[in-house]
Amino acid sequence: MLEKGNGIDNVSVGAGIGVAECAKWKPHWRIEKYNENGELYAIEEFDGNLLLNSGINALLNLLIGSGTAFNNTNARIGVGDSSTAAAATQTDLQASTNKAYAAMDATYPQVSGQTVTFRATFGSGVAAFAWNEFVIKNNATGVCLNRKVEAHGSKASADTWVVQVQITIS
Repeated sequence: MLEKGNGIDNVSVGAGIGVAECAKWKPHWRIEKYNENGELYAIEEFDGNLLLNSGINALLNLLIGSGTAFNNTNARIGVGDSSTAAAATQTDLQASTNKAYAAMDATYPQVSGQTVTFRATFGSGVAAFAWNEFVIKNNATGVCLNRKVEAHGSKASADTWVVQVQITIS
């Protein structure tokens, strides 16, 4: 808007107009399910999660060069049997007893383009319960980045399940 007065032209840019910028956070999860003979019997794919407040703070600290990286040494994928709805104030899996964390597979996490991929393997004898919730956790600091609640069956003790999550930011 152009205003005139006292011989000076004043320009107001964006007066009354809301300006918004946004980034898109798009997680894509994949579970590969192998039986005791190593045969792939199911692949499940699903999208979404909720960023947790503590995870957002960790990302911001890493952005300014502070904090502990979610790297191969520190990052874990966690699974649990709680179906409690995700809330930003949560700080970890909500399961009281049936929960487990697996370290990153060799060479993970990986970054390609605008996507980071985390992958962990839950082998025989590990996490044999209903899988209803998922997190990415920094084991060194105890900070969870995100939480996804969605039922994906019960893992048999002899099975091996591989969990991968790709997070694209655009």
